[in-house]
Amino acid sequence: MLSTHAAGGRFRWGALPRRLRPRSSLASPPASGGGSGEPEKERPLLVERYRDGVTKRYMSDGSSKLQIRLEKHESPVKGVEDENADSLIPQAIRDFVLPAGFPGSVTVDYLEYMLLQFPTNVTGWICHVLVTSSLLKAVGVGSFTGTSAAASAAAIRWVSKDGIGAFGRLLIGGCFGTLFDDDPKKWRMYADFIGSAGSIFELATPLYPGYFLPLASLGNLAKIFKQAVARGFRDPSFRVIQNHFAQSGNLGEIAAKEEVWEVGAQLLGLSIGVFIMDTAGVKSSYLTLTATWLSIRLLHLWLRYQSLSVLKFRTINLKRGRILVRSHVAQHTVPDYVVCNEEENILTWEGFLHPKISFGVPIERMLGGEESSDKVNKLLKLYKNEKYVLFVEQFGSREPTFLVAFKEAATSMSVLRSLWQAHWLQKNQQNQDVVFSWLEDSILALEDGFTDFLEQMERAGWDQNQIILKVPKEPILMLEHLDQEV
Repeated sequence: MLSTHAAGGRFRWGALPRRLRPRSSLASPPASGGGSGEPEKERPLLVERYRDGVTKRYMSDGSSKLQIRLEKHESPVKGVEDENADSLIPQAIRDFVLPAGFPGSVTVDYLEYMLLQFPTNVTGWICHVLVTSSLLKAVGVGSFTGTSAAASAAAIRWVSKDGIGAFGRLLIGGCFGTLFDDDPKKWRMYADFIGSAGSIFELATPLYPGYFLPLASLGNLAKIFKQAVARGFRDPSFRVIQNHFAQSGNLGEIAAKEEVWEVGAQLLGLSIGVFIMDTAGVKSSYLTLTATWLSIRLLHLWLRYQSLSVLKFRTINLKRGRILVRSHVAQHTVPDYVVCNEEENILTWEGFLHPKISFGVPIERMLGGEESSDKVNKLLKLYKNEKYVLFVEQFGSREPTFLVAFKEAATSMSVLRSLWQAHWLQKNQQNQDVVFSWLEDSILALEDGFTDFLEQMERAGWDQNQIILKVPKEPILMLEHLDQEV
């Protein structure tokens, strides 16, 4: 069990820079029980707020035992103007179809435009269905003079394939639209992997014609995902790869010229593809067709990886942030953006990186089953000048996991500070019986070293305004009581 001994005189907060704390919903500290002999009343410590209106309230019962209460509230109170603007839209639908922070994050004409754009697109797809039927009749599937049942049935199956793929695009855009900005290299590469898997389903349709609709739909869904990641779901200013190239603010021209490159590649690829399909071996042998596709697809994936590897982003995401803080903690230097991007592993997932850090965890997990309000008090006092709380989860000889919970006013810089502290703790591991002393030392090291870290970042060419480390949306800590003296 982790020790929760008092830190005593080790807390030296006088020299630390003061930062704004999250707004407090309860002010006065409780009176000390002293020698009166009367039991101390219950007092609040903190509240964890969740997006669905549930709050978890941590209370001290006066005898160092922790009480946790779950409460259900309405959504947090918003400004009158914001509430009037979207009060008719349920929260779940608003989160699914509207940008985060709506209506304050968009212009006043956004919703009206989208409401008119929606039926515009509906009528366009109706025309697409009708035209598809005519095209199939033109190539011999049914005719206008004879029976058109075959053409109509084929058209329905064809557009149903597109419809199922579009439904997948709807889910991807609504649920994961903001995911791809954080690590565009990784998601662009994985999009090609998924697109390749989708091509396998489409390639299998001649073998199982009776399952054309599910196979073609799965293939189309995979391609839709690939296209969504490649193009981006959000406004062009958030299409990070194009924005990265637009050094002189010429984003529109960059996007237009990219279209020229893509169309040129499309025309050349279609020409070569038609030539290959017209060769005797591919035309007559399904096995030869499959082998040809596989070899060209592997070449495609290799070329994609090479193209992403040459990108040199100045933005700081979680992978590049880890590289920067690890270098500073270990060697007191910060690599420039060229070296950092070359070191970045495109395919690695966050869960496989070291040290292991879990963001957005509840305080209850940090307690590890303990019901001690003293431990909560020590954590709050230790991090009273930070906008997050970090603790260590250790299991014997296994590598520790660093647990991070964020306060109400946390920002991307808060995430970067917690990242620096976690790497310092990983490098300067101590016995688990003195965990609070270890954490205190890391806080002091953070205060001494983080300013130098930021200065070296700036000298190395990094832009502190381009830190895209996102604070988890839940749970959010709201402090209800914090003693001012240790």
